[in-house]
Formats: sequence, C-alpha cells, structure tokens
Amino acid sequence: MPGAQASVVYDGLGDLMGSWFSKNLGDAMLAGEALARIERLFKVTYAKAGKPKGMALYIRHESEGHLHCEVIIYLSPASADVAREIDADSCGRPSSHGLGLLAGG
Repeated sequence: MPGAQASVVYDGLGDLMGSWFSKNLGDAMLAGEALARIERLFKVTYAKAGKPKGMALYIRHESEGHLHCEVIIYLSPASADVAREIDADSCGRPSSHGLGLLAGG
C-alpha cells in the first residue's frame, strides 16, 4: 500500500524487534578507518532522525578460532537506512555476549 509504513514493536530492552543488520569489517587491526567512517555516518543520521529510541550501532570483536579477531558491527532495525548505506547484511538479533554499544541508544 503506497504511503504505508511498517509497524515496529518496542521490546522494552532498548531494541526494536525486526530485522537486524551486520557488517564484518575484517581484521581488528585494519578496521579503524572503516569503523570511523560508519560511526560518523551513523551519528549524522541518528541526529537528523531526532535521536530515536532503539536506533543503535553496536560492535563486537569475534575470533571464531582465528589468530586475529574481526570487527563485526550490528545495527538495530531502526538503523535500516544506515545499514543500506553501508551495504550491511540482514541478520537475526545478536547475542548480547561481548556486544558493546558504539553509538545511539
């Protein structure tokens, strides 16, 4: 339906229920520039949107048995515009283990 908006449900835990997004930035020692660019983009988009509750950018360092860890960022469903801009993949809600809030709320 034209002009219709998808409804979202707030779960009370600071996250909107729906499709999450993730992007692997690769080796943590080399991810700094990409991470800084994404964080800047997120903060600008977040401010322009009026700092909506549930719009958040998270980070986790994952090793999965490799010698070096990789930086994975996760974007909440309310961050879909940023996710599209950075070509992030759709994913399920990430586990909170080792997950840190980078920006938003």
